Amino acid sequence: MFQRLIGISLAFGMAATAPPAFAKNCAQREHVIAKLQDSYSEELVFGGLQKTSGAQAVMEVWTSKETGSYTVLVTHANGMTCIVAVGTDFFEAMPKDKLKGEPS
Repeated sequence: MFQRLIGISLAFGMAATAPPAFAKNCAQREHVIAKLQDSYSEELVFGGLQKTSGAQAVMEVWTSKETGSYTVLVTHANGMTCIVAVGTDFFEAMPKDKLKGEPS
């Protein structure tokens, strides 16, 4: 599971460091979270710290089990949250079970 989170974080981390084209998709964190919860029934699934341009930011993935929608957010130290990706048909990839005696 940890490897999956790292892989997803790296993929979305690249989007989070993109040029300010995403700047119009930014607002104070409490406003973004309220919209995700009230309008899309999304809840926080996972997140982590990300180092961007010498500062740290928090990357989060919010999803809705009801609708299958998802939103990827990056929140900066100043409290601004930017939406870096949205989509539908969110799914969780489960790691394949290893057989006993199978090398790691």
